[in-house]
Amino acid sequence: MKSKISLENDTIRLLICRHAKSSWKDPGLHDFDRPLNKRGERDAPEMGRRLVQQEVRPDLIMTSPAVRAFTTACHYARQFGIPPEQIRCNPAQYAASVQGLIGLIRTVDFSVGTLMLVGHNPESTDLANTLGGLSIENIPTSGIVALAFSQCAWTDLSAGSGTLLFFDYPKNSSHGYRLPDQE
Repeated sequence: MKSKISLENDTIRLLICRHAKSSWKDPGLHDFDRPLNKRGERDAPEMGRRLVQQEVRPDLIMTSPAVRAFTTACHYARQFGIPPEQIRCNPAQYAASVQGLIGLIRTVDFSVGTLMLVGHNPESTDLANTLGGLSIENIPTSGIVALAFSQCAWTDLSAGSGTLLFFDYPKNSSHGYRLPDQE
């Protein structure tokens, strides 16, 4: 059995989540309004279950208000037992730059120890690579990159200051966990 992800008390965690697979079935829909397809509806709850199995639970879920991102966030919230009305929608997360996302994260209250950010690509991949000093080519749909930061405040976030805890995605049979005690 895999060990659970545990951190020091002064460590904060960021879960960078790309929205689940969306539907392109209706070409008349605006990009913002695209729903999840069947695979997305299957994968998002599965990824939430994987986080629950590792005892990873966010204190706050922030999401793009785009239908596919918000629906993904709702699937995660359901797995954590968090009511959908507690999900924070941020219009700035839709088509945001990495610097814009970092600025948004820096506004998070110090009481939040684990933040889940549900958004889009390429921004999600770029954010993970920037904050974690990583070289991930692409976070797949429903993919999650978890980073830990040793500083106590979100205001202290900076490029390269994060440490990779894990990178997981639906087609990853090993669940991609890289735990601190496995380094």
